[in-house]
Amino acid sequence: MKQTMRVFAMVAAMALCVSGAAYSAETIKVGHLADLTGPTGEVGKPYAQGVQDYKDWVNKNGGINGKQIDMPMFDYAYDKNKAVNQYKKYLEDKVVAIQGWGSGDTEALSKTTGDDKIPYISASYSAHLTDPAKTPYNFFCAPDYTTGLRAGLKYLKDNWKEKRAPKIVFIYPNVPYGIAPIKGGKEYAKELGFEVLGDENVDLKAIEANSQLLSVKNKGADFAWTGGTTNSTAVILKDAKKLGLTTKFFSNIWGIDETTPKLAGGAEEGALVMAGSTVYGSNVPGMKQLMEVQRYPGAQVVHYIRGYVSMMVLTEALKIADKKGQLNGPGVKAALETLKDFDTGGLTPAKLTFTPTDHRPSMTVNIMEMQKGKLVLKQTIELPRKKEWLGL
Repeated sequence: MKQTMRVFAMVAAMALCVSGAAYSAETIKVGHLADLTGPTGEVGKPYAQGVQDYKDWVNKNGGINGKQIDMPMFDYAYDKNKAVNQYKKYLEDKVVAIQGWGSGDTEALSKTTGDDKIPYISASYSAHLTDPAKTPYNFFCAPDYTTGLRAGLKYLKDNWKEKRAPKIVFIYPNVPYGIAPIKGGKEYAKELGFEVLGDENVDLKAIEANSQLLSVKNKGADFAWTGGTTNSTAVILKDAKKLGLTTKFFSNIWGIDETTPKLAGGAEEGALVMAGSTVYGSNVPGMKQLMEVQRYPGAQVVHYIRGYVSMMVLTEALKIADKKGQLNGPGVKAALETLKDFDTGGLTPAKLTFTPTDHRPSMTVNIMEMQKGKLVLKQTIELPRKKEWLGL
């Protein structure tokens, strides 16, 4: 009987120890909203993989000062209502930050995240989200859409050889993501001396764009900016080639990537993209680790790199906040705003900086051109950090 009691006591003690260990094994809860299956899923999936892969690597390599990141991913399929509902669940789970995705949901939640004091690092690069006076808890880690568009306009104007004004049209989906840079982009186009011809709308799910491209042809546009994602951009490029357009196309950050040659079937040759990263496999210091970290072997696309960088930046902020004993929303926000010239190992066009009064991570954009099926860097353009451009 005594032996039985001793065994029971030992088991009970061990159970208490295990229970105690589990209870004290601290985790850091972070939310992750992704589009894997919705209208932007073709670019959302690799971005989300980059976020999750970097998180897994951090957890395997000491975590956040010994603490593991608990970051379950939710596929909201680009449905704003689903995103809002999941955000509420993340709040109940006491997350200290969220990795987000699209413009519609990010902008819809921007006031809420500010009121709730939850840092929200999105893949929406809408300039509307860069002014802390209006959206204090929003961050992202690539040049905003308008900065990208301005850089593209500058590149085209700098290389314009004719004496007449270059003519430009804007083609984009009529959604917050597509609309975001139009006002600022048009103003800058006029400032540079472009003749702005007008707009055409092509949906993210479009399977043809003949009427819009015929309109572009009739207007005699020298340049056309496209503000969709890879599928809709490929549709535009294919129909433009079919109609014999000589217009030079340049795309927003999500419009052209390494999959475009397969989607556009050769119509992509010479098209430009305003990139917020280097390309996979490039000779930069941070690429070796990225290629080791990625869960699935093989080439990745530029969106994966930006997802990876987004989690790299949040990881750094979590470490700073934890060391200060401020592992909460305001603490993480304050940590993000201390990042100055944060080095991504060359994965981004420039080092990243956030301040309490300016959440634009950088003003530098890689101008890349599709050449024989590959993205080729043409020029890196750094624009001035003008105060009047903040939020526009």
